[in-house]
Amino acid sequence: MQGNHQTIQGLVGEALRESTDLAQKEFTLFRTEISQNLRTLFIGLAMVVAAAIFAIAAVMLLTESLVEWLAVVLDSEALAALIVGGIMALIAIGLGLYGRHAMSVSALTPQRTMRSLKRDAEVLSERGA
Repeated sequence: MQGNHQTIQGLVGEALRESTDLAQKEFTLFRTEISQNLRTLFIGLAMVVAAAIFAIAAVMLLTESLVEWLAVVLDSEALAALIVGGIMALIAIGLGLYGRHAMSVSALTPQRTMRSLKRDAEVLSERGA
């Protein structure tokens, strides 16, 4: 009976150590993945801002040229400006919606950590059964 008692204590102790090690590894994976995701998000945001600065100048010149050309074709500068402005507004809305989707919270979810935690829970439940 005495040997059996020590064996159970040893098994419980080993299970606790393994659980602690597993929790530490999962937390380290979580921190690493969140750090990488945030870094990627900030780099992407910086590139979008830089692109926007250059795009504003180009869009202004192209828009002005398009309005002037369309004004000659339609013989109405106001109508040309309205048409070009409407098209530009639709493009801006589409790009804004796409950008908002790309930077959504779901893009930051630590997928690998979640999968690993699920696998660990399945393994632990199998050991307990």
